[in-house]
Amino acid sequence: MNTPAQSTTTVAAPVASRLAWIDWMRGLACVLMFQTHCYDSWLGGAARNSRFLVGSQLLGTLPAPLFLFLAGISFALVTGKLIRKNLSPAEITLTMVRRGAEILAFGLLFRLQEFIISWGWAPWSDLLRVDVLNIIGLSMIMMALLCGFVLYVWGRALTLVRSERSSAASNGGHSGFAIAAAAIATTALIALLTPPLYTTWRPTWLPWPLESYIDGCHNLGAPQPWLFSIFPWAAFAFAGLATGFILFNNLLFKDRTCNRSTETLAIFAATGVIAILVAYLLDHSSIHFYSVYNYWHTSPNFLMMRVGLLLAIAFLSYAWCRWGLATRGFSPLIQLGQTSLLVYWVHIDFVYGRISLLTKRAQSISNASRGLLEIIVFMVVLSLLRTKIDWKRIYWKKLRQRVQPA
Repeated sequence: MNTPAQSTTTVAAPVASRLAWIDWMRGLACVLMFQTHCYDSWLGGAARNSRFLVGSQLLGTLPAPLFLFLAGISFALVTGKLIRKNLSPAEITLTMVRRGAEILAFGLLFRLQEFIISWGWAPWSDLLRVDVLNIIGLSMIMMALLCGFVLYVWGRALTLVRSERSSAASNGGHSGFAIAAAAIATTALIALLTPPLYTTWRPTWLPWPLESYIDGCHNLGAPQPWLFSIFPWAAFAFAGLATGFILFNNLLFKDRTCNRSTETLAIFAATGVIAILVAYLLDHSSIHFYSVYNYWHTSPNFLMMRVGLLLAIAFLSYAWCRWGLATRGFSPLIQLGQTSLLVYWVHIDFVYGRISLLTKRAQSISNASRGLLEIIVFMVVLSLLRTKIDWKRIYWKKLRQRVQPA
């Protein structure tokens, strides 16, 4: 089940003026997620064995990587801001670990809610199922530790060489290179370790709730393709972290005083196309580095192709928001992107839960499509209610009225 990685509550909105293309891209992931879940839950009969459902599920391979990738980009944006404030590596690490822990807590709370709603037919093991929110939270904690370590080592190196530049200037520029390089190396390491950790190196000595975070085995005795373990899914977050630090610090250009987002994202898109071609050639070559090769589940080639797609989608989203119609008037995708955690949390029960909008496994393509449209409209309205109404002001106003004497 492909889920979201909300701008991770606070991480998605670190600055007053949000970057529209990031919200639009996250909103796109929401819509792709809606269609995947709706058709999977509602289609029945002949439609269940149709090419239409196959195509829907193929599109469903994008939302989770998109959410994780965007969580990494948002993480880089927030961390860069903390670096420019001259916070120490320990303070930055602690701040970002807390944010990751919040998302992990949301993931565990979501599993508890789903278990209670499904009381009577859901097995107790569902409480420990590894879902996207869990991995987003863990990925954020891992990224916080990586950034803190790199910043600490970088600071020590500056002290040893007695750099003449101020720590703020150095951290804002050269430390960005170091963090981006470390994030790219971590992405590659996760990709390369995934195949053996799913086969010959499986940590079967761990209790299954812990092993499931490594290879997604759950309590079923073997890795499951529908779960979201650290390997390989955290790689998308680290790819987003590298992308964000390179993008927001203009690291590809000598002159970093002006915004070079267009050129940087265009270079990313070209790099993504090359990565897709290389991944395709490697997959179809006779060279195999692993005894067990599973392209669609654990292969580094498929991960490389998906990262390439993410980079291309990032540029297209940016272009559509800058030169297209995305920001001219109201944009449902941008609106959904601003509240992706909320709409993910709510829509699941209207699609898979007891209060499903339509009878599950019994609908034609047309009926399921109508239900999908209703879900999208409902989620946009819900998102508007969340962002356009100052609920705190209303709450405190009512509270004051209650405590005031007559």
